[in-house]
Amino acid sequence: MIKKNILKTFFVFLFLINSTFVFSNELVVNISNEISFVDVIHEGKKIRIQRNQSTDNVVNSEFAKTSRKCPPFCIQPSSLGNSVETIGELEILEYLKRSSDGDSSVLVIDSRTEDWVKKGTIPGSINIPWNSLKPEAGADPFQIADILEKKFNVTNIEGLWNFTNAKTLVLFCNGMWCGQSPSNIKTLLRLGYPAGKLKWYRGGMQNWEILGLTVVK
Repeated sequence: MIKKNILKTFFVFLFLINSTFVFSNELVVNISNEISFVDVIHEGKKIRIQRNQSTDNVVNSEFAKTSRKCPPFCIQPSSLGNSVETIGELEILEYLKRSSDGDSSVLVIDSRTEDWVKKGTIPGSINIPWNSLKPEAGADPFQIADILEKKFNVTNIEGLWNFTNAKTLVLFCNGMWCGQSPSNIKTLLRLGYPAGKLKWYRGGMQNWEILGLTVVK
């Protein structure tokens, strides 16, 4: 019994020291009561995601506007339906952690066009613009197939898409006033992608910037 307890304590200790979720009393502005920062890999480099430590910090001017022309910048629903899960900041951090820890079944996707991505994105994500998957926006069928097979691990069997081993995709864009990630999700559903393997971070860059979380350019 004593040996079992020692082993259990040892494995818990290993989990804690290897976890990329860390709490530190040294930070003034933590992510949550349990998390101070999260270390992720972005384009081969280790990036620390944490909140801006200045309590006088204000939101990035790119996301300070209250009003944009609608369309195209219209308020999105809280749910996209079809069993696609809407998630928040703590959930996307968990997916980023899993991906950076080597879980190849998860992919976090910035669905925005390149001009937006250049202004800053979430560390640990990759960019797959909404118009690279949507035929109506000019996406080439061969390009779409290439993304499905090489990025999302979807297989083509005799002309039919097989999503058995497809990755779980976590998609975001500029936030609740942006339709780029909803467009990607709707296109993927139309292609047959399982709704259970699609997650939507509705708050997107708007919420991420408001919370003072780390961005990379």
